[in-house]
Order: sequence, then structure tokens, then C-alpha cells
Amino acid sequence: MNKLLEVREFDTIIGNENYKDDKDYKYFEAFDSLLDFIREFDCNDENLDALKFMRIRYKRSIGNVVSIKNYVGLIQMKNGYRVQILPKIDLGKVEDGNTQTKKVFLKMLRSMKDFPSKVFNDAAMNIDKMNLYEIFINMYIQEVRQLVKHGIRSNYVQQEDNQGYFKGKLLVNKHIKANLSHKERFYVLFDEFHPNGPENRLVKATLEKLQKLTGSTKNSKEIRQLLTAFEAVDSSANYEKDFSKVVINRNTKNYEILIKWSKVFLMNKSFTTFTGSTNSRALLFPMESVYESYVAKQMKKVFCPDGWDVHTQDRGHYLFTEPKKQFALRPDIVIRKDNRTIILDTKWKRLYENERNNYGISQEDMYQMYAYSKKYETSEVWLLYPINEDMRDHPPIEFYSGDNTYVRLFFVDVANIENSLKELKQRIVI
Repeated sequence: MNKLLEVREFDTIIGNENYKDDKDYKYFEAFDSLLDFIREFDCNDENLDALKFMRIRYKRSIGNVVSIKNYVGLIQMKNGYRVQILPKIDLGKVEDGNTQTKKVFLKMLRSMKDFPSKVFNDAAMNIDKMNLYEIFINMYIQEVRQLVKHGIRSNYVQQEDNQGYFKGKLLVNKHIKANLSHKERFYVLFDEFHPNGPENRLVKATLEKLQKLTGSTKNSKEIRQLLTAFEAVDSSANYEKDFSKVVINRNTKNYEILIKWSKVFLMNKSFTTFTGSTNSRALLFPMESVYESYVAKQMKKVFCPDGWDVHTQDRGHYLFTEPKKQFALRPDIVIRKDNRTIILDTKWKRLYENERNNYGISQEDMYQMYAYSKKYETSEVWLLYPINEDMRDHPPIEFYSGDNTYVRLFFVDVANIENSLKELKQRIVI
């Protein structure tokens, strides 16, 4: 029995077995559990819910269907079934598309400011044989390995103990209760230099939980090896209390990423605004944000050496300024050199070859680009879409407003992003 369903963005999942071989749908034997998961999902923001990444619809003759929106990651349901959602990335002619897609996606994730991974090495593991959750477990393992290599932190920790000698402070009430007939003993509170601090307790608790969750022999073996470094540490018994005690400073900098990961695994948090139930887990990433972050980071690598200033989420311009500043304008990327200012906005959307329908570009996006042009006093505006098979060899597309505003399209090849952005730079410089 295969408990993993692998799908792509915008795929449609069904539970009707009569259509299990239909190429337009993805059949899932645990479909009812998926519906339950969507309905029980809670949210930190009252304006967001699970329908932000999945939509339940009813289709005649098929029944309920679930449409995947542009959130990517892995959903783990309480009965052990999993749904792995991969991004829809055009890779050209690649034989093992899913493995390559995972590699590109992980590279994109590492560009995100808040994504907790810096030492992950995908060459050291079999990405093709691991689902995303196992890959994230391996990321945590690699972070712990780095920590252990540099030495886990010890600090003065308060201890209570009934000892045969006096040190620290006598706890009178506990001493009387415990030692009424043992005059030679002392119930004391004292500080001891020890690794049993809250950050190490949380790391140990996370390793122990992941050992139960992982289905990878490689991950399980590495976790057992790492746990030997935490033998003198108690496993956290109160996650919230220990998280509240962790202070990231100069002395605990090595724990910063691990603590973020531990919150994900121990508290069932996701990297999105969604929070699952205690028995269901979801690691989900909004592809608009992932794509924007990836392009922006690579833009700096490609453009800055040639003297361009690259700013992300530029601030300071408003749609209206009287009687007060209202409706802030924040284009994804603004580049400047000499007296040129160029606006670039990323859109994670698949355009299609249909000029009559404006290639699928939304009218709202064009209004937004026009506002950027006027407020930034620039005629150069670019919309950056991910490349797809329909548009890979399409001639350059541009729109002119008639009053010195040009909006040009560029299709970013995320699988070969550096070369793709060098091509964009050539088109901008001309």
C-alpha cells in the first residue's frame, strides 16, 4: 500500500475510483482523510484558512474534488497518509522530473530569509528516495551535527538535590520534610555547570520525536548517533516553557536555526500562517513568496557586480499623499544605476499563448505596474513570470501606455536562473 500521493501545484485530487486512471485527476485512496484534514485545519489569521492552499469543489458524476493551489510542501495526516505537493517548474527535457524539481525547490527555499537551513547538503542524501518531510528531517540532522561538532552549550543550571554535603542554598521546608531522620543530609538548591539547558532539552526532544516519525533508515541511524551527545541532557517535558526560556544571543547563536526547526517539529508549526492539529502536520510554503525571494537573491548576484543597486520590497512611495500618505507601494525589486530606475515585479503564474486574452495577465497587475511607473517616475517596468513550455520560445512581449510607460515581460528559467537573469540583464542594458 502506497501511503504517499505526489502531486503538483494546480492538480486536482479525487476519491472516485472509477476515474483513477484519468490523466486529468490524481486518485487518492485516503481522500476522505484529506477532506477531514482540510476541514479541521486551524489558522493564526482570521482572514486565512486551509482553503488558501486547497479548494473543495463538487463535480457532477465525480463527486468532491480537491484543487491544489500554489502552496508547496507536505501534508501528513493522522492515519499516516501523506500528500506531497511539488511546484510546477518547467525543466525542459529532463527524464527524472520529480527529483530535479525537488532539488530546484530546495534551492529556492534556501533563499528565503526565514527558512531555517544553512548547512544543508543535498549531495549527501538520496533526494529521489525521500519525501519532503524526510528531507526536512535530514536538514535538522545536519544542523545538529554542526552543533555537536562545535560542542553543545553548557551553562550554570539551577539544581535541587538531597545531598550528603552542604552547598548552595538550603531549602528549609523540603529539607525538614526529606531529612527528619537523616541529619547527615542536606536538601539544597545550587548552580551547576551543565549542558541541561532549555535549548539542549528542546533539541533532544526533537531528535527523539523525529526518530519515531522518520521512515528513513539513514535518518534514523544518524539520529541515534547524535543522541549520544545529549546523554547528560533531559528531554524537554514542557515545550512552551522551554521555548520561552531560550534567548538567542552571542552565546547561543549556534542554536538559532535549530530552535526554529524545533518549533516546526515539536509544536506542529508550519512555515506558513497555518497550524495543523496535534495529530496532523503540514509544512507548506507559498510559492509567490518563495519565487520572489529566489529571484531577488539571484538578481543581487547577477546585477550588483555591474554597479546596479538592487532593493527588495522598496518603501517610501504611496499611491496617495494628501491629506496623508496612504496605500503604500512596494514593488518586489527596484534596481538603480546612474539616473535609471527600473521596477521588476515577480508573479508566480503560468501565462499561455493567447494574445486575445492578454496571455492570462490580470488587469489588476497591469494597473499596479502603471502606478509603479508614475510614482517612481520611470518608464521601465518588467513583469517576471516563471517560464513554461508554451512561452519558452515566444518573442519578447511589451505593452506601451501611450504616455511613456512600458511594461515588458520576461520569463525566468528557475532551473537555470543565473543564466536566465544574465539574459535579462542584457535585455535591460540594450
